[in-house]
Amino acid sequence: MAFLVNRPQTSDPVNYVTVGMNKSLLLVGLGNIGAEYDGTRHNIGFAIIDAFAAASSFGPWTNKKDLKCHLVTQQLGETRVILIKPTTMMNLSGEAVQAVIQFYKVSPGSIIVVHDELDVNFGQIRSRIGGSSAGHNGIKSISKSVSEDYARLRFGIGPKQPEQIDSADFVLQKFSKDEQADMSAGIREATAWLSEYAFGSPITAETRSFI
Repeated sequence: MAFLVNRPQTSDPVNYVTVGMNKSLLLVGLGNIGAEYDGTRHNIGFAIIDAFAAASSFGPWTNKKDLKCHLVTQQLGETRVILIKPTTMMNLSGEAVQAVIQFYKVSPGSIIVVHDELDVNFGQIRSRIGGSSAGHNGIKSISKSVSEDYARLRFGIGPKQPEQIDSADFVLQKFSKDEQADMSAGIREATAWLSEYAFGSPITAETRSFI
């Protein structure tokens, strides 16, 4: 059974959660299903979860139609780690997350969602627990279906270029050639961060840079 230990607040009001032993951790990569979305900014969550699965020697992905996701699970240390990629399309991601947490009995505090973040500049990755969706429809759906009390690993894709482009169009574009040159470093940093969490590191509000 998963459990969390909430650390007492210090003078700095930072969310600080430690994952207990013998627990389950659900890592959710957000994106859209379909070859036309591969390599787009909105699918960076899929790319990071795929890279983490490969780096940690997870088995092959299984299409779980009843859970509305692609799923793979493996024990890492004391933690059962469940990886999912919703097959609902981005705006209904919460349906998959809700189905998985009900099936595996995972609490919201044991969920980390990996997604693109327009309000964070490219080259930075930020973590936090809870908070608003910042207009991200996948996060909106999960918060509505589950709660807001889950962790997020937010891969920066901002700022928009050109500034006047519609946000929906921008996130569905592929990364620029300059950005693609730095993507390997960004994905490595994100997967290393997820590995730290899987082996028990606390989830706090933090920013890391990869360029």
